[in-house]
Amino acid sequence: MTTYTKPPLDPSAPAATISLPYEPTSVRAARQMVREKLVEWGLPDLIDSAELVVSELAGNAVKTACRRRMTVSIRLMNETTLRLAVRDGSRTLPVLMVAGEDEECHRGLALVHHLTKGRWGATLEPYGKVVHADLPVVRQ
Repeated sequence: MTTYTKPPLDPSAPAATISLPYEPTSVRAARQMVREKLVEWGLPDLIDSAELVVSELAGNAVKTACRRRMTVSIRLMNETTLRLAVRDGSRTLPVLMVAGEDEECHRGLALVHHLTKGRWGATLEPYGKVVHADLPVVRQ
């Protein structure tokens, strides 16, 4: 994880949250919510990157197989930052791994790291964690 200065939060900024079960189909539901909100907010250029990021974060949460539901959120933090976050019931922090050339796994967080330019992280909570990733917003 990379440490960086958090973007200032606009309290009136658009945001959405969905509660999902720990099932593989929830990853698709998370992507759908992200797509719908980005279209609604006039940010279609972010859809591909945001869907990849939320797929990785929600997919990792599904793998924890916790009994609680996960929460997926999207928030336009300000004019330059879109935050995607997944809250789950596991206190195990994500680890950025370097995948070997022949490995087919351990590439997801590296992709998140690349797409967010290192602006992602995790916060432990009493009964789990929140993993967030910030995508740069470039308006055309």
